[in-house]
Amino acid sequence: MTAVILATACAVVYGTADFFGGLATRRTQVLSVIVLSQLAGLVLILGLLPVLPGAFSDRAILWGLAAGLSGAAGLALFYRALATGVMSVVAPTTAVTSAALPVVFGLATGERPGFWALAGVVLALGSVLLVSQDGTPGGRASLGALVTSLAAGAGFGGFFILLAMAPAEAGLWPLVGARLSSVTSVVLVALVARRSLRPRPGSLRIIMAAGVLDMAANVLYLLAQRQGLLSLVAVLVSLYPASTLLLARQVLGERLNTIQVTGVACALGAVALIAVA
Repeated sequence: MTAVILATACAVVYGTADFFGGLATRRTQVLSVIVLSQLAGLVLILGLLPVLPGAFSDRAILWGLAAGLSGAAGLALFYRALATGVMSVVAPTTAVTSAALPVVFGLATGERPGFWALAGVVLALGSVLLVSQDGTPGGRASLGALVTSLAAGAGFGGFFILLAMAPAEAGLWPLVGARLSSVTSVVLVALVARRSLRPRPGSLRIIMAAGVLDMAANVLYLLAQRQGLLSLVAVLVSLYPASTLLLARQVLGERLNTIQVTGVACALGAVALIAVA
């Protein structure tokens, strides 16, 4: 039950971080949002190290570095897919892939959730697909965009898997490694592309909020994964788009279509099934 609570809280915080990140990208360039929010998260995790201590080790840092590279690659591929494909196809394809990969990995490495937990996993994957639909009129993604979307989802899913491989006694050190590698890789991309990282006026506080919330969600994920099965924790965390949608509705007045409302309902049902399993 502890793992379910932590993973569900993680999904809510991830969704809130994405909401703030989305607001920030409306006010300034994307690379600026990514780099500065990642730096804010790095400051937070360094501050939390004395509070949630762990055993420093090369393995912890190396798994974290690998996770950070996987997540950064997923983010770059996701933006590439959005630029070349149809959002209503790219978003759900990426989301479901990122949720399904840790489930497959967990089952392949010997995890055996109960029947109702597996039913919750299936319902959760369906809900991710539904809440990611934005109702944008049709269109078919090109094969290249579809493959890029799948690769982006694999990058995000790999982030969860690689973090889970770090030693349990490592505390938050894997997240330090993950953030160092992701910040470095994105800064290098910005330098190569000769993009300015200076935020526009009025956007810095929102960027900082997005970065702090994102890292807080990472901490919750790490704690949840150490309390429960990866195949269940990762799929609960993947429900984060539901909280983003609800925030957009409450704060920005955006309307949810019928498919998205159904997806939110399925997400709540999935949490209930996994919790009682």
